[in-house]
Amino acid sequence: MTAPTMKVIGMMSGTSADGIDAALAEISGAPPSLTAKLAGHCHASFPPYVRERILRVANGAEIPAAEISELNFLLGEELGRAVMNACKKWRVAPDDVSLIGSHGQTIFHQGIKSKYHGKLRIPSTLQIGDISVIAARTGITTIGDFRPADMAAGGQGAPLIPFADYLLYRDSLRGRVALNIGGIANVTVIPAHARPEDVFAFDTGPGNMIVDALVERTTFGREEFDRDARIALSGRTIPELLVRLMREAYLRQKPPKSTGRELFGANYAQELLTWGKRHHAGAADLIRTATIFTAMSIADAFRRFILPRAHVEELIVAGGGLHNPLMMAQLAASLPGIEVVPATRFGVLPEAKEAFGFALLAYETYHGRPGNLPSATGAKRAAVLGKIARAGGEEPGVTL
Repeated sequence: MTAPTMKVIGMMSGTSADGIDAALAEISGAPPSLTAKLAGHCHASFPPYVRERILRVANGAEIPAAEISELNFLLGEELGRAVMNACKKWRVAPDDVSLIGSHGQTIFHQGIKSKYHGKLRIPSTLQIGDISVIAARTGITTIGDFRPADMAAGGQGAPLIPFADYLLYRDSLRGRVALNIGGIANVTVIPAHARPEDVFAFDTGPGNMIVDALVERTTFGREEFDRDARIALSGRTIPELLVRLMREAYLRQKPPKSTGRELFGANYAQELLTWGKRHHAGAADLIRTATIFTAMSIADAFRRFILPRAHVEELIVAGGGLHNPLMMAQLAASLPGIEVVPATRFGVLPEAKEAFGFALLAYETYHGRPGNLPSATGAKRAAVLGKIARAGGEEPGVTL
């Protein structure tokens, strides 16, 4: 018998907080014979006041609990609205969608015990965008809050997309690395003929986060990112600053590891601006240097942690950084002998890949199967990820 195909919508709002990516996936079967294809993608930008509130919370401002609580529900409304608008665009009836997998919006993530704002803190993570609100507004069972189960099993709760990367990109002959350059850059290393336990993954460091923050501050909010690297290409690289940035301790930390806005967020950008003012550096020069730093930090991760363990022939790139020509040119120049290709070559739009990944994770959770790769997150065991908010009146289909 042919396994029934489920339509699942995955949603992702990344560390850049620029909006919601929704991906429609058609999935059937079970690993290792699971099949999935991307059937639709769309992006919904956050209203400016919503993005401003997200960034204030995520950047560590002293925010009352009442405001965080309200933002959790407000984002649930935004995510639910994004689903309904996406269904209209795709001409898919919500009743035909079996599941939603929502990553939510990360406002804090610390995968290991470490100091934050001068205090030693235990590992914790918090994504908001209440799944009960999403389920109520859409009438579709919603799965979210994926990271805590992995952390409870001793992992760092990130990265989680390696599960999807492995299913999409494994090959019997070619070693591949899947790179996503969002706010943070992360890699999934898939050696030739890899088994799940052979896959490893980690956050390399900053993606677009520092560059975006510098652009937004130096243009006084007129621009949110450096479109086509126009600003960076008008500046010059500052060698002494680049050397300083490449000494960042996180780059030398061994995987598994994860990071986020708590390290490379607003405070980091402000330090660069302060340095620039003290050394009379122009905005374009700072933005160009930060762009080159992002690419070189990724290449540094290859030299330190990837190439000693795996032979790599292809680098498959997704995320917003793919559209930055300076970043991509520097990355290709820094990794000779490795073919750099966009994720579109494999049937998934680069901007849709993470949302597509959370559709796959939701599908696995619904069927009671683990969705983390302990070799990627450092968890002691595989874990079923996420929590389920069932649409009103639905009978549970699976006992978890």
